[in-house]
Amino acid sequence: MKKLIILIAVLLLLAGCSNSSGSKEKESAKSLKKVTVVLDWTPNTNHTGLYVAKEKGYFKEQGLDVDIITPGDASADTLVASGKADFGVSYQEGITQARIQGVPIVSIAAVIQHNTSGFASPAKKNIKTPKDFAGKTYGGWGSEVEKSVLSSLMKQENANVKDVDIINIGDTDFFTAVKKNIDFAWIYYGWTGVEAELRGEKLNMIYLTDYSDKLDYYTPVLSTNEKLIDSDPKTVKAFVKAASEGYQFSIKNPDDASAILLKAAPDLDEDLVKKSQQWLASKYQDDAAQWGIQKLSVWENYANWMYENKLLDKKLDAKSAFTNDFLPQN
Repeated sequence: MKKLIILIAVLLLLAGCSNSSGSKEKESAKSLKKVTVVLDWTPNTNHTGLYVAKEKGYFKEQGLDVDIITPGDASADTLVASGKADFGVSYQEGITQARIQGVPIVSIAAVIQHNTSGFASPAKKNIKTPKDFAGKTYGGWGSEVEKSVLSSLMKQENANVKDVDIINIGDTDFFTAVKKNIDFAWIYYGWTGVEAELRGEKLNMIYLTDYSDKLDYYTPVLSTNEKLIDSDPKTVKAFVKAASEGYQFSIKNPDDASAILLKAAPDLDEDLVKKSQQWLASKYQDDAAQWGIQKLSVWENYANWMYENKLLDKKLDAKSAFTNDFLPQN
């Protein structure tokens, strides 16, 4: 009987500890601030640092419960600007155009330090320099920026963008499109270029940065809106600190980081994610003093280029378009 009483007491004690532990966990979860970050596209290695920050608990350490979502009908910029998402993945060109129109969106960190995009074509198309665009078909997404960039590069070689057939291919896959109705397209080498390597398909790549310093802009970036910056700077700082830790982990541990991305997005091609992650590891911070930092000169150069090419109605107040204030202090 005495043994039975002791056993019951032990069980009650354990149950009490369990309930106490459970209530502490619930209390801890309640104390976390819920925020949302919306991606610019489906998950890929541009976003790995965010998934790492969530998986490794960096966001929780900063008091945040972060929900990472993909955009629907509305773009990330639209959702962030309207306050329907707290943070987003954006681009310098998008934020520049938005601010000219009075949209209060701000870049808070550069995901990749230099522009890794450019015009890609199968090697057999023999497009090696911008002058070779003449007489070819370009497949894009219907933006005026595309035509201006093409024109800017071609002018340097005394070629005319009017000699390029520009069509809108929407979301059509690059590899499908170049086999059907186009000769070249604008890609990020860190994803589509790496995929070409895995497929054994040789590409000719014309990087924007090889032809103009003004086109070495930040793409992608992390963004938020002015209202959140003004009303809750503590949350913005916490988010950027955790994201910074996530990308720093991805820089140092690309294989482990790719495993975390694949866990979150299992439909992605494993080989592509791993190789892309290895390729991007050195590109996130590159030659910058720290991950995420942005330069005023980069914002001014690209905005001036856009204005000169009549893509903006007026000049950008570049100082208000981005901030380094929320980056961790080295």
